[in-house]
Amino acid sequence: MARARGRGAAAAASNVRQAGAGRRRRRTLAALGRDLDGPAAPGHERQRSGRAWTREDVSGRSAPRTAPRVRATQGQRAKMVRSVAVLATLTSTRAMISRAVVNRLAPTALLGGLIGGEKYPGATMGDEAIMKPKAHGTSATPVQQDLRWKCDAATADRICNFNRHYAEYAGYWERETSFLKDESAASGEIKFYDSNTGNALFAAPKGRSFEQFVAESKSHGWPSFRDDEVNWDYVRVLPDGEAVSIDGTHLGHNLPDGKGNRYCINLVSVAGRPATGEL
Repeated sequence: MARARGRGAAAAASNVRQAGAGRRRRRTLAALGRDLDGPAAPGHERQRSGRAWTREDVSGRSAPRTAPRVRATQGQRAKMVRSVAVLATLTSTRAMISRAVVNRLAPTALLGGLIGGEKYPGATMGDEAIMKPKAHGTSATPVQQDLRWKCDAATADRICNFNRHYAEYAGYWERETSFLKDESAASGEIKFYDSNTGNALFAAPKGRSFEQFVAESKSHGWPSFRDDEVNWDYVRVLPDGEAVSIDGTHLGHNLPDGKGNRYCINLVSVAGRPATGEL
């Protein structure tokens, strides 16, 4: 009996200690919550005065201006955490984001800034003056109306002449055009002409098979060319990676990978017919 009473007393004492610890934890959490989210102390109500936050004491005299304690909801905290995580990821893009994922993001100008640099060895560089306003956007003339591979002329005109950052959607060239129906390994070296001027800009495949050219283009979402497939008489790369023709046609962007420069080009930008009239 004595032992039983002793055990009961010990259990009761333990319960009291646990209850006290629980109350202390709750008071601590409540204090932290007030510090993070709660209103300012009495006599220091936050008010908006002009362009700066001020606080006033009970007499109405302005106290030194300080940053207010802003109420943050749980959702806002979660959003801030996600933003920090995204920022951390972007700062190590080269190591942490796979090229297959990055290359499908838009706008493509952002990718050129993240992955490329100010100079691209192997490319012929140009400057911003190439893309100065002209009679028709950045070009002197609109796109040809009878573009190859059934490319849409209105889409081509917007992308070629009134755009610097965006692209036809990934996979457009294989889903919305007749390129893969019209071309094959039997086509040999396919020439791609400026949709505005008809100047020859690219010729592919070179140094690889048609199947390899198509596979790489499908993998990245746009026709993808290498340095030796570019006609540098008419193509330039700007410091941010934008690929353009010397006549002001927006073509796409240079997004280098482990093999070197890779020019992701809108098919609507290079679906022109040659200026000479002969394919």
